[in-house]
This record gives sequence, structure tokens and C-alpha cells, in this order.
Amino acid sequence: MKQVLFFSEIRYKDIPKVGGKNASLGEMYTQLKTKGIRVPNGFALTSGAYDYFIKENKLDKEIKHILSDLDTHNIKSLRIKGKQIRDLILKSKIPEKLEIEILKSYKKLCKENGKDISVAVRSSATAEDLPDASFAGQQESYLNINGYKELLKSVLLCYSSLFTDRAISYRKDKGFSQFSVKLSIGVQRMVRSDIAGSGVMFTLDPNTGFRNVVCIEGSYGLGEYIVKGIVKPDLFYVFKPTGKIIKREHGDKKIKLVYSKTGTKQDKVELKDRNKYFLTDKELEELAGYAMKIEEHYKKPMDIEFAKDGKDKKLYIVQARPETIHAKSNEIEKYILLKQSKKLIGGLAVGRKIGSGKIHIIKNIDQMEKFKKGEILVAKQTNPDWEPIMKIASGIITEQGGSTSHASIVSRELGVPCIVGAQEAMTKLKNGQIITIDCTSSKGTAWVGKLDYEIKKIKIDKIPKTKTKVMFILGTPEEAFDLAHFQPDGIGLARIEYIINDWINMHPLYAIETKQQNFYVDKLAEGIGMLAAAVYPKQIIVRLSDFKTNEYRNLKGGKKYEPIENNPMLGFRGASRYIDKNFKPAFLLECKALKKVREEMKLTNVDIMVPFCRTIEEAKGVLKILTESKLKKTGNKMKVYVMAEIPANILLAEEFSKLFDGFSIGSNDLTQLTLGMDRDNSTLKFDERNEAIKKLIRELIKVAHKYKKPVGLCGQAPSKYPEYTKFLLENKIDAISVNPDVFLETKLRVAKLEK
Repeated sequence: MKQVLFFSEIRYKDIPKVGGKNASLGEMYTQLKTKGIRVPNGFALTSGAYDYFIKENKLDKEIKHILSDLDTHNIKSLRIKGKQIRDLILKSKIPEKLEIEILKSYKKLCKENGKDISVAVRSSATAEDLPDASFAGQQESYLNINGYKELLKSVLLCYSSLFTDRAISYRKDKGFSQFSVKLSIGVQRMVRSDIAGSGVMFTLDPNTGFRNVVCIEGSYGLGEYIVKGIVKPDLFYVFKPTGKIIKREHGDKKIKLVYSKTGTKQDKVELKDRNKYFLTDKELEELAGYAMKIEEHYKKPMDIEFAKDGKDKKLYIVQARPETIHAKSNEIEKYILLKQSKKLIGGLAVGRKIGSGKIHIIKNIDQMEKFKKGEILVAKQTNPDWEPIMKIASGIITEQGGSTSHASIVSRELGVPCIVGAQEAMTKLKNGQIITIDCTSSKGTAWVGKLDYEIKKIKIDKIPKTKTKVMFILGTPEEAFDLAHFQPDGIGLARIEYIINDWINMHPLYAIETKQQNFYVDKLAEGIGMLAAAVYPKQIIVRLSDFKTNEYRNLKGGKKYEPIENNPMLGFRGASRYIDKNFKPAFLLECKALKKVREEMKLTNVDIMVPFCRTIEEAKGVLKILTESKLKKTGNKMKVYVMAEIPANILLAEEFSKLFDGFSIGSNDLTQLTLGMDRDNSTLKFDERNEAIKKLIRELIKVAHKYKKPVGLCGQAPSKYPEYTKFLLENKIDAISVNPDVFLETKLRVAKLEK
């Protein structure tokens, strides 16, 4: 068997010869070049070369002896044994025959590029990048290696890294023999990403497993700092069906890893570069296109590394491996926190689990031996050397890192709840303090004390199909991808107030006054876009903003623009705002955001709904503005619904039917306004089952169906009262929208009643 193979001689089936990393590089280099994907060329030292090296240096018996009484839970013993083996390898010599082959291949690679080149020397284990075990980061890589002597030194270092503490421990945990896994080494031309930058892509959302997006993280310099969690990179989501960007999030990008004479060094990032996104929209769409082609070729979700060359300005793929966390499963595990306490710290949540334990702050690797099973690891960041304690932790918190950092990747694989990017965690949290890590949404939170939670297991194949649509009421984009597993019939009520309050947190007129209207539009569009992407191509009905004056006053700058009303619930809200000459500029920001979602993001499943529309005159005024803003225009097929939450909407149902494409009953407001009852007053008997309410609903459905207009209901009555669902189905309601926590029981109830 040849001991050195160029990428052109390698296919993915060659994992036993060249390991997962090199097999994938060879596969992409030979098979995906015609699809426009650039992979820098290189060669691989085979597993046979490794066997030859071990045999010639008579190392096999010594290594077996050292590992004969291996106990990976004894951290001190593990570290001693690992060092002994690595020292043996580093003192060994590369056999002359192998050395000549390496030199010949290196010269050929340099000649191909017309000059001596810098190379990356990467370990590639034969059990690496398998569908059920990533082995990510178990062995070492060496960057910016120049010259033959440095190359040979790096080869020895790579061979020794097969026996890092974490690699020995990982093999034991995954059930691999310490001697069945062998090492191949990849030598690849380096892309000058030290000048431009690099990053990581997943062909799904790495936290939820949502398959319709490409998640991209990138920063300046070499990619090591992203993987190790040393920098917080820029984050982007590209929606696969349209190839368009639906979310952007700035990272701090304070430092970068660049070339030194040989090897690498740390450098600062200029403020002007930190304040802009690392990649252009065109580059993001190009990368997402590469990711989708790679996923299509391998027929599975992929974890991909890319680099941008600072000289030729082109994008290159430098690694691709199967994504191992979100294996196909017909069961959803839903963690639910039953109570909250004092919030200690927050950050980006990894996974969707909950865990409790004592805090144990680790400042450096020398303190690892004191870490005990069930404790919560708190650190600045983690790297592969920390994995022996990560696997026994009940939770992990790091100050640095993003969703593709080492801590994130390993936590997902281990099934351990983790919060990354939790600034000042090591100073705000105290050793021995008992906390609960809550990662049930995209924002991870550490709460004081041990809090109770429950786990619900739901079989996806048990969710039935129904004639009546059962849809979500939803307003938090962070939850949308996770909830997509429930396969709703769409989102019947998308509340955008949460996006405005939490993502933007400023009054729209204040945004205009301070020239932040582009930020307002972009963030609102991103939030709506994520909600729409989660259910695409099913319908999402976005309710236009329905803040009351007291709620608008709470936004930044709001007091200047909002009056104090005695009864905001019955005051300046809904349609009356949009047509008001003073508020109209603010409403136009909403229109621009919705237009961006439909036309730029290509999320044409977005329809809109007008809330609290008291009169026909208000209805016509709002529709006129939608037409003037070119949001509603001929040919775009966007539907405009109206909320039926005021008795006038139903008394004038014929007139409203002629103007709108459908109705959505707001059962809470309709009950409140029909019975003259404050729905928040606990002393009053608030009940949507009152015969007056049911009579209005019957009448609305009858009239709307006469004009072939659909009617939905948004509210909790169908989930609270089983007989209410029966009443709605008997009257041929078209859709029922409920909160996600009661979606499944409502869906099952509808299916049973339809039989």
C-alpha cells in the first residue's frame, strides 16, 4: 500500500486508509470541483504509514503496557499515561523510506503552486468524523508550517497527539479499542485566511436540529479561535429554500490568529473591522450554496469549515464532516422549568436541556483533577484537553465562544446543558454555589438554587393530520426552530410585539428621530423571517403591532410620543394608529420590514392581519397605506386578514368580508367587549363559552363562508374547554391557533372529533 496519497487519489470510502478528515477532503477535491467548490490541494500520510512508523520504532508493546490498567476517571493517572506515550513517540524517528516519500510529495505540492508554500498539518484518525462519533478536536493540527524540517517535526507531533488525554478518554467512552484507531496525517496548502478570515458552517441549526437553514459563524484570521471559543464570531442564518439571509448578529471579533514566521500569533482587530460584518451578503449566499451542495452530495447534515483567502479574495472549503448530534429520531424531548428564582447570568444556550449542581470554577488545566462528577464547570473557554471533566459535568458555562465553539460542539454531543458567551461568569458566580442552568430557549440562564423541572417525551409519528388547521400562536423567534418539530399547520397569529420589545427596544418614532430606522426595519424583518422560515411553506399570519399606549411608553423614547390614557385597552391602538398622520411614519417601518421579508428573503408564506379595526373607514385607510407602500400589490398574492375581536366586526361582517381575505377571532377581546368585562379582573367570571360569544362566532363563520373567506380563532378556549373545540368544529371553523404548550393536546382533540 502506498504510504502517501494525494487528494486526487482519495475517496470517502478510504476512511480506513486516511481517516475521516482526509477522506472527506479527497472526496470533495475530486467529486465537487465540477460544482464550483474550491478545496485547497494536499496529500495524506496513510494509516499504513502510521503502522510502519510504530513498527519500525518498536512502540506497540510499550504503549500497550502503559495502557494496561487504564482508568479514564482517574484524571491524574490519565495525564501521566498520556504524557509517557507522547514522549515515546516524540523521541522516535520517522523511517527513511517514509521520510523520502513525504519530501517528494511536499516538493510536488510546492511546484504545483510555483513556489514554496505554507501548509497545514492536520491529524485524521481512522475512526474520525463517523456518523455517530465526531472525534472532533481529539488530535492536534499545526498551521503555517514552512519548510521540510518543520513539516517532519509536525508529523511527529501529530502522531503523538493520537494519545492526548482527551483522545484516550474519548475512545474509551465511545467503545473503541485504544489500538483499533490509527492516525493519518493531512498536509494541505494553506489559504491566507490570516489576512481575511475563516469560519464554520452547519447545514442545520446546531442547537435545535432544524434542517431548513445553514448556520454560518465567521471571524477574522485563522479558524482556530472560533473553534476554541476564544472569539465571539459573527452569526448568520441562510434559509435553504430561498438561499437568502434571514438573520445577522454581530460578534465582538476583538482578536484574531495570524501567521508568525513559523506557526501563529495573536493580533488585534481594528475597531472599524470589528464594527462591520466579516462577510458580505454575496459571500454568505455563496457559502450557503457550497454547504447545500456538500450536504446533497453526502446525503446527510454536515459540519463544514471554510476559509477566505486575503490575496485572491476567494472562498475555500477546508474540511467537512457529518454532523453527529441531531440523529434522526421520532421522539422529541421537551424540558420544562417549573419555577424560576433569581437570575445570576445569561448567554447563548447550547442544546435545549436543564441541569443543576455546584459551581466549580476552573481557571487552567492543572485544576482539573479536583473536579467532581455532577458539578457545573465554569471556565473562560474550553478546549479538547478539558473533555474528561466535561463528560462528568451536569452543566457547563463559558465566558467566551459562540454556537460552533468547542464547548458548544462537545456539550451537544455529550447532552450536557451549556451556556457560552456568559460574560463575567467567573467573577459573578461563586465556587460551591448551587445553581440551575436553563437552556430551554436560545437565551441560556443560570438561576439561583436547584429548581424543579420536568421532561416531556413526544413521539413525532403520533401527531395526526387534521382537516381543520391547528396552528401556533407565537411571537418569540428564538423558539421557532425548536417548535418546528411539532409540525404545526402554520402560525395563525405571529405577535411582533416581542421582537419590537426585546430585539429592538425603542419606539419606532424615536428610531426615526435618531436615524435608527434601518436598524428597526432590519431587526423586525429578521424576527419575522425566523418565524416564517420555521413553518415554510405553510402560512404565517403576522399581526401588525398591537401595543397600547402604556406599552409603547415603556419602549426607549416612548414617553415623548405617547399620551397617558385612563383605559389603554380601549384607546389609541390597532388600525386607528396606522392611519393617524403622526403615527403613520412609524407604521411604514413595519410595512418596509414585511416587504423585506417577502421580497428580499423570499418568504412568500407571510400574510398579515390588521388588529382592532373598529370601522370600515379605518379598514379602507389601512388597506390604502398597504397599497401605497407596495406591500399589497397585484401579483404578489399576499393576503390581508382582519381580527374579529370587536362586536362591530361581526355586525358588519358582510362589509368586512368585501375588504379582507379572511378573519381571525380574538376570543379574549371579543368576550371582553361583548360582555363589558375587564378580562384581567379576577373577581369577574370571564368565560368565552357565554352564549352571546358563541352566537357571534356562529354568525361570523356563516357570513364569511358565504363570501368564501376563511375564519380562524386565536385563543386558549379550545385548549381549556374540550367542548369549545367541538363547538368550533361543528360550525366549520377553518383554523384554530393556540400556544405551543397546548398545541399537541389540541391537535389530538381535533383529530378525535373529526373522526
